[in-house]
Amino acid sequence: MIRRQRLAVGVCALLAALTTGLTFPTAAAADETEQAAPKVELVLDVSGSMRTRDIDGGTRMAAAKQAFDDVLDATPQDVELGIRTLGANYPGNDRKEGCKDTAQLYPVGPLDRTDAKTAVATLQPTGWTPIGPALLKAAGDLDGGSGTRRIVLISDGEDTCQPLDPCEVAREIAAKGIGLTIDTLGLVPDSKTRDQLSCIADATGGTYTSVQHKEELTDRVGQLVHRAADPVVTPVATSGAGQCTSAPTLKSGLYTDRAAFGQQRWYKVDVKPGQELRASVSVADDRAVNPSYGVLLRAVTAKGREIVRGEAAGTGRTDMISTGLRYPKPSSDDDNAPAETVCLEVAHSFSAPASVKSTPGLPLELTVDVVSGPDQAHDVASFGLGRGWWLLGTLVLIGFLAGVLWGWLSRWRVAIWRTN
Repeated sequence: MIRRQRLAVGVCALLAALTTGLTFPTAAAADETEQAAPKVELVLDVSGSMRTRDIDGGTRMAAAKQAFDDVLDATPQDVELGIRTLGANYPGNDRKEGCKDTAQLYPVGPLDRTDAKTAVATLQPTGWTPIGPALLKAAGDLDGGSGTRRIVLISDGEDTCQPLDPCEVAREIAAKGIGLTIDTLGLVPDSKTRDQLSCIADATGGTYTSVQHKEELTDRVGQLVHRAADPVVTPVATSGAGQCTSAPTLKSGLYTDRAAFGQQRWYKVDVKPGQELRASVSVADDRAVNPSYGVLLRAVTAKGREIVRGEAAGTGRTDMISTGLRYPKPSSDDDNAPAETVCLEVAHSFSAPASVKSTPGLPLELTVDVVSGPDQAHDVASFGLGRGWWLLGTLVLIGFLAGVLWGWLSRWRVAIWRTN
């Protein structure tokens, strides 16, 4: 429903823009501003360890080549894409030379799919793993312009060119304020590689993903390339309160905050009669956490009565967990009816091992959308049961009918017994 609403708004805006352009062509041309094309550079580890055969029976290099072929076919036309390698050319043992081994295989710009695929097909696992130098060069490849810029790093091992720490390199790139995001993917990584790639991604607001299968690699790289073409929405930093009475009042938008372990964060949203509140929250684990976790998003009235809730739980390794809820406020015959203050509670059950710092809290992203409600909306807060009210009513009716039928059968059996 949210996507449909946004699509409808976008279509209306487009029609309005076209109408204006047809009526006043000269003014439209004068006011038109060209949007910078999004830029993505794929940085691929081509070090000797990529020969390892542990991804669906094939080598890591073969899995990467297949993923690149599929992603190049699906890359949006408006995305300028480039490819950089690390460890692809120097096969020797000279560490100094090996740590210079990074080259741009395909320049960032309009994509020629055939040329890019041909370049990727020539790659063979060769040398060292200079992640830090490759990131510095990749940032230079994407320098300039105001559009979205993204580096997608695929590696199967940690950097071999210390003391140039790639995590520090990522922090330096973030400190420049150029809006460049680095996403990392680890091919069957060990704990050290995972920690290093996670640190690189966290430094620039990117994501880290562990990959063990070809399909996972293809899907994830494709998602990240397509994400660069999405409209950029800048989240608004907010600070939830420990209770609803002192919580900040939010309007429709995207918000970021942090929630400590075992802490609830409260926010308020005003919902008028005839409107529907749609909210979702995502909590990311930006450090090592225990394998059992969950997230809760509750909507309650100002008096503490629960309206509706959304929750999710899981076990094992994850980067993020999300949930959402909807609350349609019934229309009112009174045009001056006041808005209802809805309190949103966000809580999570992540826990950290004793060796991991518990502060600051885990990052959360809260989306709030207050839209026109559907026709004939009902109050889902009935008796605090949410949509479970309908299930309860159905069960009561079934129980009543079953009781009547059982009573009739019992009387019939007794009557037969007496007759015999």
